[in-house]
Amino acid sequence: MAAESSPPLTRGSIFAQAWPIMLGQASVPLVGIVDAAVVGRTGDAAALAGVALGATIISMVFWSFGFLRMGMTGLTAQADGAGDRREVEALLLRSLLIGAAIGAALLALHWPISWLAFTLLSGGAEVSHEAAGYVSARFFGAPAALCVFAINGWLLGLGRTRAALALQVVVNLANIVLDILFVWGMGLGAAGVGTGTAGAEWIALAVGLAISARIAGRGPMAIIRGLGWATLFDRAALTRLFAVNRDLMLRTVALLFLFIWFANAGARQGAVVLAANHVLLQFVSVAAFVLDAFAFTAESRIGQAIGAGSETRFRRAIRLTGEFSLLGAAALALLFWVVGDMAINAITTNPDARNAASTFLPFAALIPLLGMPSWLLDGIFIGATAGRALRNAALVSTCAYLALDLALRPWGNLGVWAAFSASYVLRAGTLGAYLPGLLASVRRSAAAR
Repeated sequence: MAAESSPPLTRGSIFAQAWPIMLGQASVPLVGIVDAAVVGRTGDAAALAGVALGATIISMVFWSFGFLRMGMTGLTAQADGAGDRREVEALLLRSLLIGAAIGAALLALHWPISWLAFTLLSGGAEVSHEAAGYVSARFFGAPAALCVFAINGWLLGLGRTRAALALQVVVNLANIVLDILFVWGMGLGAAGVGTGTAGAEWIALAVGLAISARIAGRGPMAIIRGLGWATLFDRAALTRLFAVNRDLMLRTVALLFLFIWFANAGARQGAVVLAANHVLLQFVSVAAFVLDAFAFTAESRIGQAIGAGSETRFRRAIRLTGEFSLLGAAALALLFWVVGDMAINAITTNPDARNAASTFLPFAALIPLLGMPSWLLDGIFIGATAGRALRNAALVSTCAYLALDLALRPWGNLGVWAAFSASYVLRAGTLGAYLPGLLASVRRSAAAR
């Protein structure tokens, strides 16, 4: 179960590992674009704004448990780098059980969670009605979605990026087909988008379990019989898992709150501005997901370097993934600047939403360059399972962003986008302050071997 024969750290091997992630990640915001386009082409700004608000709420809830993906990648990569196959298998089972339990709890509690979310976020009666249908449907996919987080993290930690790509392509194609069926075919509006996405998440779980069983050479029940319950619930391993996941959860919640604040800042200015900002967020999502290919590669390579106790591989992994990240950011910024208006017109037919999105397109085009350092640093620290640094940096940068947004509120949507753009610089700066300490820790660990 090696990380695809443990390829050497060269530019070629980095790109070979990253390109499947890039394709898979690029298809994630593509689904968001299709979601927006399927509803946007109906010309109903309220329905489009409802999808935007509902997607924000679901992201807030589901990605609060994104540690199931991030924590798994770093821990799995370190176990794989150390050659501990039993721990690699145990990590998959532990995270699947945790994901299923949390997902079931979310489904059981979705009414009070939804009520609280709509109490905190304002969008107007019509927009909130559309968003409620979307949110309610999405909760039925919660158990599957969280288990897929765990499977994806496990695959990425092993460097099995082609398998992760196959899983992502299957779920995204299913999502697109089901969205079109429920929205255009059955006229369900925002609720149809939510229903289609929930159905795709269950399909993804079935495919993900089949892929992981093939890689492990045996299914979940066979793994349990082989390992034994004592190994699966080893106290020291569980303590480490929960410690890493706790810090990553707090980090994720802080960053999700930042995005929710941004969405609500648009909602305060009406359905048109909210819809326009949601369209522009698709550009941001494309940049984040594409450049995450190199951040995810960094997670795997950093984790394997730490597991193997190699400072040389650690530093080289940072340098090579950094080179690709910078080139990718520059290319995306140029692409958004050139084709941005055409993309906006393709996503929505509402003239007011088009005009508003076009006005603030320069901010969306700049974000790949501003966001690249923070996304790459995330990958480095996740691979190192340095949860405490990730948590502290996220809390500090989010608080600084909130203060800046409040100060710029008189500027309207210009202030909203200025503060949002600055948030990426704040994230990179606060997390970068921990990098010298991480390097020193790796050096001491390598010397102790």
